[in-house]
Amino acid sequence: MADPETQDDLKAEIAALRAEVARLNEHRFIRNLNSPWRMLGWTFARGLAMGLGTVAGATLLVSVAAYLLSQVDWIPILGDWAARIAEQIQQNP
Repeated sequence: MADPETQDDLKAEIAALRAEVARLNEHRFIRNLNSPWRMLGWTFARGLAMGLGTVAGATLLVSVAAYLLSQVDWIPILGDWAARIAEQIQQNP
């Protein structure tokens, strides 16, 4: 059996853990996701936002890349290659 001082330390640690778990359970995010339907709705909305952000970011990245490729036509080797890529991008909207 452990000595009384160790038992008191363990009791204090357990009390602190209980208090922390109680504080976390009262957190707004945990209370809002306590229901499966709320969690499903939150996950769905997060997925929609991530999908929209991915599409918008990819669109911006491709348009900037196409613009930059159309500007490098003065470089001997890259110019012909970039012109062909820009031509194909313009042909296939």
